[in-house]
Amino acid sequence: MASLSRAMGPATRRRRRRLRPSRLKTAPQAKATVERRRIPYPALRSLPEPAPLAMPEQRLDQGPGRLAPLLDVGLRRVLLIGLTLAMTGAAGMRMADILAPGGLGFADVGMLILFCILFAWIAFAFLSGVAGLVLTWRAAGAPWRPRPVIFTRTALLAPVYNEDPDRVLAGLEAIYEDLVACGVAELYDIFVLSDTRDPDIARAEATGVLRLRARTGAPDRFFYRRRALNRDRKAGNIAEWVTACGGAYEAMVILDADSLMSGDTLVRLTAELERDPKAGLIQTLPTIINGSTLFARMQQFAGSLYGPMVARGQAWWSGAEGNYWGHNAIIRTRAFADCAGLPHIPGGKPFGGHILSHDFVEAALLRRGGWAVRMAAHLDGSYEEAPPSLVDMAVRDRRWCQGNLQHSAVLPARGLHWVSRLHMARGILSYATSPLWLGFLILGGVVWAEQRHESGGPPSAALVLFGVTMAMLMAPKAMASAMAFGQAGVRRAYGGTTRLLAGVVAELVLSSLMAASMMLMQSRAVVDVLLGRDSGWNAQTRDDPQISLADAWRRHRRHTAVGLAWVVVAGLLDPMLLAWTSPLALGLVFSVPLTVWTSRANRPGRRGLFQTPEDAAPPRVISRANALRLRHEGERAARLEIERLMSEPVPPHVPAAVRVQPWRQEADLIS
Repeated sequence: MASLSRAMGPATRRRRRRLRPSRLKTAPQAKATVERRRIPYPALRSLPEPAPLAMPEQRLDQGPGRLAPLLDVGLRRVLLIGLTLAMTGAAGMRMADILAPGGLGFADVGMLILFCILFAWIAFAFLSGVAGLVLTWRAAGAPWRPRPVIFTRTALLAPVYNEDPDRVLAGLEAIYEDLVACGVAELYDIFVLSDTRDPDIARAEATGVLRLRARTGAPDRFFYRRRALNRDRKAGNIAEWVTACGGAYEAMVILDADSLMSGDTLVRLTAELERDPKAGLIQTLPTIINGSTLFARMQQFAGSLYGPMVARGQAWWSGAEGNYWGHNAIIRTRAFADCAGLPHIPGGKPFGGHILSHDFVEAALLRRGGWAVRMAAHLDGSYEEAPPSLVDMAVRDRRWCQGNLQHSAVLPARGLHWVSRLHMARGILSYATSPLWLGFLILGGVVWAEQRHESGGPPSAALVLFGVTMAMLMAPKAMASAMAFGQAGVRRAYGGTTRLLAGVVAELVLSSLMAASMMLMQSRAVVDVLLGRDSGWNAQTRDDPQISLADAWRRHRRHTAVGLAWVVVAGLLDPMLLAWTSPLALGLVFSVPLTVWTSRANRPGRRGLFQTPEDAAPPRVISRANALRLRHEGERAARLEIERLMSEPVPPHVPAAVRVQPWRQEADLIS
């Protein structure tokens, strides 16, 4: 276009500017053109024939009586909870003996209560991990099963909110191609359900779907709908689709903007839903991929190595009362419509209003309605991405914290299964444990100082108990690592023995150093929620942020001050106390450089640290999605130029047959 403009010459360009039709139109015509250009939404709204499905709002003050069991896992739960209580009781009595000689003061009682709560949390996770270890070891030699034949018509739903269209559409195209390769693409329709508020992003979404249809040659497989009103966020977005189109689909798979699922996994997941007529929801375990910073790669490595064992352990005791993580799961559409219409909680934010962490509640309501909620921990081929930095994880955790704490208003709901309540209680505690740990450390310092003053130092039994507690905390990672080292094929997938060992040690060191900052940030998030501060709704950062030193200092300056204060106080009280808490102290003191360093790009081929099986042999759907995203990004400049040309007025000397206004062209695409 630049060369064409130069060839026209200055006189021709001036004459073209004088002859712009916008200056020759009548007032009504000009006004209509302006109004068309002010439309904030793309005209494309492509949906199949309406198939409405009622989705009544559920009541929390009414519910069924006792729920019939769907899977016989009662003995497992008795064993798990009984051992947790026994271990906690024994450890609590030992702690009481340690604190008793000087008399139980206020600090001693508070420390004992916090210790029992935190120890029970650790013991439960430890025992669940042991169960997961046994199951994972047994499954290591399981034979490969041929892909089943399926018949269920399924919708793949991708709710988006101000996300990068290139990422979303590339992933959906890769999923579709994988379904074509499996020979089942005609059973799956793909919907982009947009809540995007940015008109530029929305236009890119709409035009991207059109280009996707043209490239795949499957215009009847891709659909797009953008809501004018973002009622109830993601849950409302999905509910609106259910009430408009849900009647045409027996099942739906919920995807996130960064979700990927292989065609083989989708087929096997659909087959599991077909085999179990009582199943309302089956959740997969997403594996983290595409980490490009040191922090993201650390999360990817930890999730890949430790995640399957933890998930199998949770599935072992959850049974039909499993949980839902909001994406990469298949749901029986009619069951969801009948049981999972979310009510609004009375009161103002942050506890009242729309339920933010809707997934836990939807799973509980499905089980209340008599449907099984299971986890398919044995299925791989399900993927997601991780936040690229500690700061971005804290921002995401702030929203999750508010949503999980909001579940305190749902816990008393009538008719819920007690395991569903347990999932919500554990979700609340996942954030409440941070201020509890902080309180425990503060009280522990006070008690340590008192005992040192009275007896010359804390008894060795306290150090032994502390060591046992920390060992149980680290045990799930140790068990999963030991199992990986015991299998030659797994070692090779992680880059060999040396790289695997280096990854385990580096992950342990970095996660231990970052634990203190995460504890303080989550404690701050809990306080903010309790003070009534709403987290808002912003798109998640998914690409490399490259946190600057100034930004890291702004985020961590208080953490650094707390770390320095702890070093001084603990050093004055007892050098042994400082030695035992040195990982926390060092993590706080060096939180600024640690965040900056781990937010830098760290590709797997650079040093080989944190290599995962998906790096060594990327599955087809991952490789294809990454290649398609690069192609989408390479076309971005061309799309912008086309949009600019389409928005320019048409000169009067252009034949009338091609003189079509751009918004009119988009309006013709409405279906």
